[in-house]
Amino acid sequence: MPANRAALATRAVQAASATSAARGARATARVAALCALLATTGCSWFGPHLLRADQVDYERALGDAKKREMLATIVGLRYGDSPSFVAVSQIIASYTFSASAGVTGEVGSGAAYPDYGQANGNVSWSNHPTFTFVPTTGEALAAGYIRPLPPELVLPLAQSGVPVDLLLRLSVQSIGTLQNAAPLGGPVGDGSPGFFELLQALRRLQLAGELTVRYQEANHAGHISLTLGATSNEAPTTTNRDIARVRALLRLSPKVNEYEIVYGSRTADGTRIAMVTRSVMGILSNLGAQVDVPAADVQRGATTPTVRLVGGETRPTVVVHVGTPPKDAYAVVTYRGKSWWIDNNDFDSKYALTVLQNLIALAQANQDQKAPILTVPAG
Repeated sequence: MPANRAALATRAVQAASATSAARGARATARVAALCALLATTGCSWFGPHLLRADQVDYERALGDAKKREMLATIVGLRYGDSPSFVAVSQIIASYTFSASAGVTGEVGSGAAYPDYGQANGNVSWSNHPTFTFVPTTGEALAAGYIRPLPPELVLPLAQSGVPVDLLLRLSVQSIGTLQNAAPLGGPVGDGSPGFFELLQALRRLQLAGELTVRYQEANHAGHISLTLGATSNEAPTTTNRDIARVRALLRLSPKVNEYEIVYGSRTADGTRIAMVTRSVMGILSNLGAQVDVPAADVQRGATTPTVRLVGGETRPTVVVHVGTPPKDAYAVVTYRGKSWWIDNNDFDSKYALTVLQNLIALAQANQDQKAPILTVPAG
C-alpha cells in the first residue's frame, strides 16, 4: 500500500506539473500573440488616430509661426532691417513603430525539475517630422508684398463683416486729400485728423447697415463701388449726418449715393472716390512705426521717433510691448537681446493681425505659391 501511495503521489505531481506547464504555455502564447498583434496592426491603428490629432496640431503650429513672423517683421522694420519671407511648402510627419516578441519555456520531468516559461516583448516609437521651407522671391514677393493692394481686393472684406475703419486704417494711405499716418514721419506723418473722422463715420454707417460695398466685373476687370444709405430730404438723423459728413470730407456730390472707387490721389467730378492703397510691406512698415521703443534707441539713431496718430484715434493699430513677456503672451519674438510681445488680452491687436493675414492671403491668391502640404503616414 505504501508503494501504491507513493506511485499515486508521483503521478499526481506529474499531472499537476503538466497542467501548470500547459497553463504557462497558454499564457506565454497569449503574450506573444499580443506583441505580434501590435507589430502587425500597430501602424494601422496609430495612423488614423495620429492623423486626426496632427491635422489640428500642425494647423495651430503654422498659425503661431505666422504670427511670430509678422511680429518679427514689424519689429525689424522699426529698426530699418530688411525683411525676408519664407513659406512652409511641405510637412512630412514620419512615424516609426516596431514591436517584437519572444517565448522560451521548459517542462520538467518531475517534482525536482519544475516547469519554466518566459515571454518577452519590445515596443519602440519615434517621430521625425520634416519641414520644407521656400523663400518668397521674384514675382511672388512683388505681387504679395511690394505692389499696392488693389481697392477691389481690399474693400469686399468690409462687406464680409470686417470693420471698415480697421480695414482702411491698415490698407489705405489716403482717401481723397485725407492722409493716413505715414511710417517715415515728416510734417504730415501723423496723418490728417479728417482721415480718422472719416473712418469713424464710415464705421457708424456700417453698423447701421447704411454702408454697402459692391463688386462687379466688366471688360475683364474688377470694379468696386461704395453706397452711402439713400438720398433723403428729411430732417437730419444721425445716419444722415454721417452721410453728409462723409460727402463733405471727400467732396462728393449729394445727387447720387453710389460712388465708384478708383486708385489715385484725387478726383474732380464728385462721383468717384480716389483711394491710394498700401502694399503689405507698407502695412508692416506703418505698424512698426507706431511701436514704442526705448528712448535710448532713438537718441543714438538706431530707429526713428514713434509715429503718433492724431484725431479721434490715438491708439496704435497693433500694440507691441517690449520687456518681460507673460507666459500666455499671444506672440513673442526676440530681437537684439530684447523680447517683444503682444498681449493675449488685447483683442484689437490680435484681430488686426488676423485681418492682415487675410490681406496677405488675398495678395498671394494668384501666385504659384501653394498652401503647405501635410503628409501623415496612415499605416
